Amino acid sequence: MTNYDRTSTRPGDHYIASLNDGRKVWINDNPVEDVAVHPAFAGPVGVLKTFFNELHDPELKDKVGYVSPVTGEYVHKSFLVPQTKEQLLERKAAFEYWVDETDGLMSRLSESGRSIVTGWYASRAKLAAYDKEFERKITAYYEQARDEHRILVSVVADPQIDRSKEQTELSDPDLALRVVSENEEGIVIRGAKMLGTAAPYAHDILVLPEGRLQEGYEQYANLIIVAANSPGVEIVCRDSFALSPQEGPLSALYDEMDAAVVFDDVFVPWERVLFYRNPEGVYQAALHKKENSLMHHQSVIRLIAKYAFVTATGFSIAEAIGAERFLHVQEKLGELVVQLESLKALLVVAEIEAQPDEFGTWWPKALPLRVAIDAASRAYPRAIEILQLIGAGGFLQVPSADAWANDLLRERIGKYYRGARVDADTKVKLFRLAWDLIGSPAGSRQELYERFFSGDPVRNFAAQYLEYDKQPLLQKIQKRLNSR
Repeated sequence: MTNYDRTSTRPGDHYIASLNDGRKVWINDNPVEDVAVHPAFAGPVGVLKTFFNELHDPELKDKVGYVSPVTGEYVHKSFLVPQTKEQLLERKAAFEYWVDETDGLMSRLSESGRSIVTGWYASRAKLAAYDKEFERKITAYYEQARDEHRILVSVVADPQIDRSKEQTELSDPDLALRVVSENEEGIVIRGAKMLGTAAPYAHDILVLPEGRLQEGYEQYANLIIVAANSPGVEIVCRDSFALSPQEGPLSALYDEMDAAVVFDDVFVPWERVLFYRNPEGVYQAALHKKENSLMHHQSVIRLIAKYAFVTATGFSIAEAIGAERFLHVQEKLGELVVQLESLKALLVVAEIEAQPDEFGTWWPKALPLRVAIDAASRAYPRAIEILQLIGAGGFLQVPSADAWANDLLRERIGKYYRGARVDADTKVKLFRLAWDLIGSPAGSRQELYERFFSGDPVRNFAAQYLEYDKQPLLQKIQKRLNSR
């Protein structure tokens, strides 16, 4: 864990320096010596640096930040606990600014994990019913994360080994992350977690068990926050999907790294152990995370920006090749519009129906936000399919980035690669941009990510039915049946 240096004038500059903290990150078969400058992470790390420095920009700091009551310095509004509807909309404006800058292509700009912690902090008195120390511990971490501009990511999924069994039923007990020892200063954990998106360049890792644990599995029932540079933490990355700016204009900037996180006998101090051997406390915290509309509010804002970008790409491709005049293409473009405006409408409903809880915190209505997220798990892959159908074989005919350097090829490209309304240079750039959404490794990863952004979509849709207030609807049918 690093100490925050307040003599550094800009949070983004401090963020870059903070990554040189002895963390152990692997990519390919090599340890990463400097995360901040490694090509696999340079894009998103650079974006985060720019955004964090906006907290010192006179023209932007009030849009994206607010003044910490402890330090008197600007901190990001993802930590703002809204006490009025106006403050809820201030959080929205901060989120919108960042996602508009990235077109929603980065889901781990730090607001998600921060909103989880902010939600727990806002509900700390309620969750303290399951451990009286929770309120003090979450307050201390919330204030530290807020004032030190810490990035927090969460890991829940266990290693995918044998899906026919619960992780705790496998022969090796370490395949589900567990506590192996404890002492007066803290606990030691062992195991691994998957899907640590942005973990290589985060400060802290929030660890929860997967699913609801029953009595007898207390060693797995822990809610903890682990510093990414803790001895024994190993972050094992997938292949980098970042291409050059010419080949992958989106992936070069926005390829958020996914990683497995191995915990090889990692010590965690008691202050970072929010629930310990506490199945009910951990379950209630996980349930709160699932229902945390402050977090889902941010997620839907991002989804709208991303879907708007995909929709704009579809419009641009169709018009570039003169396909927008065909009825079947218009129908597909109209489908993009319907989905985009549906997401916007659900966001508006959630904000209109926002209400304060017993502690004075204003929460957006949860159901419309969950509906939007579940709908997007199917709408986004469909949107990518629509782009594929409109551009069709044109995506496979984009010349290589170096072809323009050859005089003869440049002449050929100018003649045969132009569009109905655009020159060859514009059309090639457009199709290369679209390919980075629909066909590149990073684009394929984006589609898979949105399918499972909120977990198993089958379970999520089933939960919509199981948890829905069905009685008012059933009464309508009963009324008709009773009238005869």
